[in-house]
Amino acid sequence: MDEERKREFQQSVDAAFDEEIKKIHEQLDQDLLIALVGEVNAGKSSTINKIIGKDVAKTNPQPGETISIDPYNLAGLEKIKLMDTPGLNDPHDENPKKTEAFIGQADIILFFTNAAGTVFSDSEKAKFQEIAAHNENILIVLNKIDAAEDIENLVEFIKQHAGSQYDVVPISSKTGQNIDVLKDRILELLEKKGKDILFAKSLQDKSTTAKRWINAAGVSAGVIGASPIPGSDVVPLTALQVGLTLKLATLYDKPLTKKAAKDLIIVTATKTAGQTAYRQIVKFVPGAGSIAGGLVASSFTLALGYGIKYAYENNMPIDEEIIFELYKKYKKRKDYKQQPEN
Repeated sequence: MDEERKREFQQSVDAAFDEEIKKIHEQLDQDLLIALVGEVNAGKSSTINKIIGKDVAKTNPQPGETISIDPYNLAGLEKIKLMDTPGLNDPHDENPKKTEAFIGQADIILFFTNAAGTVFSDSEKAKFQEIAAHNENILIVLNKIDAAEDIENLVEFIKQHAGSQYDVVPISSKTGQNIDVLKDRILELLEKKGKDILFAKSLQDKSTTAKRWINAAGVSAGVIGASPIPGSDVVPLTALQVGLTLKLATLYDKPLTKKAAKDLIIVTATKTAGQTAYRQIVKFVPGAGSIAGGLVASSFTLALGYGIKYAYENNMPIDEEIIFELYKKYKKRKDYKQQPEN
């Protein structure tokens, strides 16, 4: 690699690090508001208790137990606030108004309906439509499935009346069934908003989140590697790999300095691609815009991600040899869009 191209590569890693670490800090510094909304006795408070893992929110089958918008922190992270709200049909008129006034502030709304009652009643549908007009970041939670039958048809009924663009998650706040699925759906919606890192840090199962991030980055890297890009090829791919590296370090609480990140990216890229031309480090194979280029770019990104994940989960230094072996394994695939099983 000649010195000019080497400097360009190093500068691109520096710039990507500064930009990506800024994005992560912005996410971690913002409050994350998740509002639980629905009619009285829909199981909002009991769901908060299941998500958090202990009884922090008061529960009562009688209307009016929740009379204010009460925040509960998840996993001791003050920035994550699960907001318990008064029932939308609370007989005390002021209580639902508090909920409605709060809707626009929430990052995500969990809209509850009762599988053991009149599922997605006319009054619920009307309230749902009002809420969706002000905030489209909604997950519909079909609660109390432990006391109902034919859940699949109930889910389809809700989708037909609420709109197919909204995900419906059947759960039981009594038994805890599908609470992990609900957390996963929350994370997916936050990813679309670019606010997923803080919530991901709160989850016990970090491995599943890491896999999703790594596989998604692998596919994106393949698209970059397979498509001719005007100008410098290094920028989007380097930003992707540096961003993945920093997100994994944040997820596993393994602080990474700029020097460590730069050394990791440059050394492993050089070893994987070989001591060849700069374009091979960025595009990995001669001839940008080829399926082969996409496969190699994807393979290196996957190897980098899974190598880091393995090191963090086993509390050991990141091993460049493991990354290289993973790279050789993934490169045997015929399609860079094929996700590895890890």
